[in-house]
Amino acid sequence: MTESMHRKAIFANLVYDEDGEQVQATFIGTEPHYVIMDGDFKRHVAAEIIDRQVVEIIQQHAEANKELVSEQMMSMIGKDDLFTKVMIDSSIGQMGEVMEQGLPDDARMMLGMMGFKIVVNVHGEVIDLEMPSVEAPDDGEW
Repeated sequence: MTESMHRKAIFANLVYDEDGEQVQATFIGTEPHYVIMDGDFKRHVAAEIIDRQVVEIIQQHAEANKELVSEQMMSMIGKDDLFTKVMIDSSIGQMGEVMEQGLPDDARMMLGMMGFKIVVNVHGEVIDLEMPSVEAPDDGEW
């Protein structure tokens, strides 16, 4: 995908600076940017730069914990069958598509309520990603 195709800050309202202040999303022309305060200076970082880092981190985490993620998703939707598992596994492998399709406002709001938080430095590098987690099984194995 080219940068000009990225028309929305996917993780708007979920990005914070190192001081814990929420980073605002804005547009420069038609391109979305996150505005990161650097003292009194406003640094504008293309949203795609931060969004792509976050999607890659989430995808790596989901792939590394694919079985647990699948089990948790099936539990959340109340279905435990082969077809649902295949569908969820396929979705995990296609998480990069969120860069093209965006994230619905309701989903973004729910992520925020669950504690999802992206921390970036003044250069737009993701330095921390707080994701909702599940408890480890009683036997301590994932």
